[in-house]
Amino acid sequence: MSLSKVDIHEYMKPGVRVHLAGIGGVSMCPLAEVLQGMGLQVQGSDMNESATVRHLRELGIHVDIGHSAENLRRCDLVIRTAAIHNENPEIAGAMARGIPVYERAEAWGAIMRQYENALCISGTHGKTTTTSMATHIFMAAQADPTVMIGGTLSMLGSGYRVGEGDTIILESCEYCNSFHSFFPTVAVILNVEADHLDFFKDLEDVQKSFRKFASLVPENGHIIVNADDRGAMDAVRDMGRELFTFGINDPHARCTVGNVSFHDGFPSFDILVDGEEYSHAELQVAGRHNILNALAAASAAYVLGLPGGAVSRGLGSFTGAGRRFERKGSFHGAEVYDDYAHHPGELHALLTTVKNLPYERIVCAFQPHTYTRTHALFEEFVQELQLPDVTIVAEIYAARESNELGISSRDLVARIPGSIYCATLAEVTDALAEIARPGDLILTVGAGDIVKAGENLVKRA
Repeated sequence: MSLSKVDIHEYMKPGVRVHLAGIGGVSMCPLAEVLQGMGLQVQGSDMNESATVRHLRELGIHVDIGHSAENLRRCDLVIRTAAIHNENPEIAGAMARGIPVYERAEAWGAIMRQYENALCISGTHGKTTTTSMATHIFMAAQADPTVMIGGTLSMLGSGYRVGEGDTIILESCEYCNSFHSFFPTVAVILNVEADHLDFFKDLEDVQKSFRKFASLVPENGHIIVNADDRGAMDAVRDMGRELFTFGINDPHARCTVGNVSFHDGFPSFDILVDGEEYSHAELQVAGRHNILNALAAASAAYVLGLPGGAVSRGLGSFTGAGRRFERKGSFHGAEVYDDYAHHPGELHALLTTVKNLPYERIVCAFQPHTYTRTHALFEEFVQELQLPDVTIVAEIYAARESNELGISSRDLVARIPGSIYCATLAEVTDALAEIARPGDLILTVGAGDIVKAGENLVKRA
């Protein structure tokens, strides 16, 4: 939370000296560039040297390696990542000197107010893909957007870009109510399910968070909601606001599809708005869930006045975001892909999609992400992990948690017939190497570091 009673917007002006703690992070680096472009004097610190840090230095931004109160120098405010706590020497030093400290999300929220259009894409899952699709569309329309994505997009060579147009596009996360600091003019809600239960109490609590997010949209803005998702619709029910809905199954959705066909698992369809053809899409990413993601991105383009041709070109050029069914290579005739899915809903979308692709077997190596999520959604994980032909389960990736629940991936394996438990990633790689055969699709799946198991497998080929 913010450690200042002064609205951060008061500091968003030329000449203000800002220090970014954790400046090399995925959403801090673009923040530094945007703030510098606004005329602020930007400096920062990070724990490690990196390509990102070198890039910032090339822009004339001073970056210290390591955290120290001395790094603050004569700054007027500090912005930190969520991973940096009050005990950090820079935060403690700022507090001792009376320098205001703000969260990253608050800074992005203040920046949004500089743009005519702030397109914020939220949901329990699908955010990165949909934000990436929207980026492709707005780039195809030559709208020159500023973009912040929670993953890597090959078009950008990173997860962000700083444009000069009147639109900012941001992936908007509900964890710790971060997106409540935003100022969306267009809010997209893809789906709402029980997740992040280390912070939220239950599904109802998650829905309240999304409802608050939607309420931030001004009267002349747009709330775009997936009509096919009950959790999303329940979150915004009876708000007294006009909704722009999209969906495949709901006949009352304003944006929907026609003439759907599949070619080698990849969908082609017309995009209809109020019954009239707006655009045509031929996706290079598979699955019904990606049709919904495309409809969400197209809906945002429609309400912001983009032509249907830009939607068609943008969606047609999108081949996926980093760690979203991303090909890593091959091993002894098996194809190796990686995916970020870490919630049962995401697992279901991924595994039911690949079942329709022309592979002989689906081999899935899954790494659960956090003890609380694994415990809260245990039965759902058991159900979804029975879909592959072969399932390997790595030990739980702790992330920010300690194992106070006493849960292990062994508990999942005990309930999944024929599954294999691996305590380490090295064991996962060994197991995959032994199991793999020509015609297999090997998936490494999870939000932790399971990707290394597939990458190391490919290196053995």
